Amino acid sequence: MVKLLTKSILALLFFTSVSAESREYRFDYTYNNEIAGWWKLHRIPGTWNEARLRCHAEGAVLASPLNEHLLRVMKTIVATNSLQCGIYSGIHATLSKGVYNSVEGVPLSRIPVSWAPGEPDNYENNESCLLLIPNGTMADVNCTQVFPYICYKKKTQSVVQTTCGTTDTKYFLEPRTGSCYKFHYIGQTWHQAYMTCAAEGGHLAIINSATEAQALKELFAKYPANTIMAKYKDPALVGFLDWSKDNTWFTIHGETLDEAGYNNWPAGQPDNMKHGNQGEQCGGLFRSGYLDDVWCEHLTLPFICEKSPDSLLTEE
Repeated sequence: MVKLLTKSILALLFFTSVSAESREYRFDYTYNNEIAGWWKLHRIPGTWNEARLRCHAEGAVLASPLNEHLLRVMKTIVATNSLQCGIYSGIHATLSKGVYNSVEGVPLSRIPVSWAPGEPDNYENNESCLLLIPNGTMADVNCTQVFPYICYKKKTQSVVQTTCGTTDTKYFLEPRTGSCYKFHYIGQTWHQAYMTCAAEGGHLAIINSATEAQALKELFAKYPANTIMAKYKDPALVGFLDWSKDNTWFTIHGETLDEAGYNNWPAGQPDNMKHGNQGEQCGGLFRSGYLDDVWCEHLTLPFICEKSPDSLLTEE
């Protein structure tokens, strides 16, 4: 009973510090006055690098207890959510063994935390990431272990929503479709691209008409081959796949390509080229505007994200 009462009081004190400024960033982040910024708890555990990449894709950073305020809020989140094993922090030594810095570059010696008893132990010489445990101390862990984590976005004067309902100015509103698009010229695998678009509040682009295909063809043309940071410059990844691996293609929202409104392949495609025993089960878009089948892994390509202008906005 005492434990439950204490947890309820912590939650009350914590959530009363939340203000209406939550609406300034994105609906799935909560503003907290004490840390002068927004936070989001990812309950589904990930590796340290998955956590870092997810926070970055959301426009935030993997949270670290850089000051007493952040430490207190992070501890409260851990306590109110009963995260008994703790959470990943952004503090790591992945770049140089034993040299711990936050993802923002703040050295551990300047961060107001202490080690848990017996830590760091660098078990099997393979622990370079730091876990914030419930009592507010730190423990080193293997970066490939999975734990929950918090993403943090510090409030700055530059946090301004665009017409696409995001602070990411690389999204633009296409009047012909009513959707917003962003071209990623740094290549990723199809599954990495899927995660990135989702983290940005959208999804891999789904082509619903010849008009939309033309709009994406024109977007692709703005990025000539010499601007794309991937081994292959064509095609770009988009949101369809051979979900059951039986040469039946669906969009990531569950429609067949015909139901979605665009099923236009060039001669000879899809060809299901093999890489070992893996065929081409994910979707791409050629510069020509035709569809292509590509490997879901083994290959990094540019990709196109799509979002509705209100996908990140708080409902009134």
